[in-house]
Amino acid sequence: MKSLFASQGDAANAKILNQKIMSLQKYCQDVAQRAKRASAQMATVTGAQKNGWLRSCAALLTTQTPELIAANDLDIAAAPEYGLSDAAVDRLRLTPKRIAEMATALEEIAMFPDPIGQVIESSVRPNGIEVQKVRVPLGVVFFIYESRPNVTSDAAAICVKSGNAVILRGGKEAKHSNEAIVQLLSQATVQFGLPADIVQFVTTTDRDAVGLFLGMPEFINLAIPRGGAGLIRRVAADAKMPVIKHFAGNCHVYIDRDADPDMAETVLVNAKCQRMGVCNAAESLVVHADVAASLLPRLAGALIERGIEIRGDDTTCTIVTQAKMATDDDYATEYEGPIISLRVVNSLDEAIEHINRYSSQHTEAIITRNIAAAREFAARIDSSAVMINASTRFNDGGQFGLGAEIGISTDKFHARGPCGINELTSYKYVVYGNGQLRE
Repeated sequence: MKSLFASQGDAANAKILNQKIMSLQKYCQDVAQRAKRASAQMATVTGAQKNGWLRSCAALLTTQTPELIAANDLDIAAAPEYGLSDAAVDRLRLTPKRIAEMATALEEIAMFPDPIGQVIESSVRPNGIEVQKVRVPLGVVFFIYESRPNVTSDAAAICVKSGNAVILRGGKEAKHSNEAIVQLLSQATVQFGLPADIVQFVTTTDRDAVGLFLGMPEFINLAIPRGGAGLIRRVAADAKMPVIKHFAGNCHVYIDRDADPDMAETVLVNAKCQRMGVCNAAESLVVHADVAASLLPRLAGALIERGIEIRGDDTTCTIVTQAKMATDDDYATEYEGPIISLRVVNSLDEAIEHINRYSSQHTEAIITRNIAAAREFAARIDSSAVMINASTRFNDGGQFGLGAEIGISTDKFHARGPCGINELTSYKYVVYGNGQLRE
């Protein structure tokens, strides 16, 4: 009798679980279908309509800053239960300054020319047909991201400006902030004739929803994960549609034998310390042996003064007594915190070899007064961005003049580096004729 009751209980639990799965599948499919319809409706939306929406959203972010901060306070209060690090809490936090920057980014995106319909190339063939290569939207973007609610408005703005619908799946740790932001963005859609479902936020925190969306290539054209390496690897493995991604930001600063000492110190400190929890912060320092004895004490002192732990090779530990011995794993690690790896090299060749071995192909910098060395470094380093006498922190859509970015790609196919408006478009060929026939 006991086993009968147990089997009946198991059957009941299985039924409940099945209903839950079916309900989640229905929800995800409904969101994806509505996004697909919205993306099709965008074909007749003008640049003026999109720009009006962007400027209206910027104004709403500014006027409703207190409400956004109140929503963010709920997420900050809940951060300890998610075990967030100090760097993660910093990424999660909204301040009046960050909200003002969000609004400014939307205003800047509105000032960019509308990419949709732009003729990229055009030619007239000998038979008289005109062949145009015309920029078009990708369709529907599924954007999965963690912690940073300011990314919500950037992603929505870039997708809409480039004529795409976007499905936003933020982390549960930023749920209240993200919902408040998307509610503001949605207020202005109807006013400017945009489809109501052009920006949608995934309200369920069920992690299975991500897998369901990633299995819908019939509705979703592109997936973009932005967060930890675990999230990005899962999306890259499970997605049935193309993915724009970078796995890590193991960025290097190389101090060449011909580096200006003052510049070397200020650029290094900015690259490592200005904001440690972001993907374009420096994680590794490489120094030419010819200047190691004279310059390393100064560079190390500047880092140690700011609470940075140094993990270096034998030469480093001999010159900098506070340094700890580095392991091979240290050189491959994105710390996102107050640790930096350090290697002393005997040549530019050795520096480039070391960086290309351990780099995540995100951002590398060289500090040098030797233009030939700078050019060789730029040519041979295999990363999405190379900085010459400038901080790695500049690898950013806003800093590059893109207005904002939806992410940084370390891939080489379709898009590389900061992904802005143009990177979320494709093209099609439009041919004009006057009755020509192929013979």
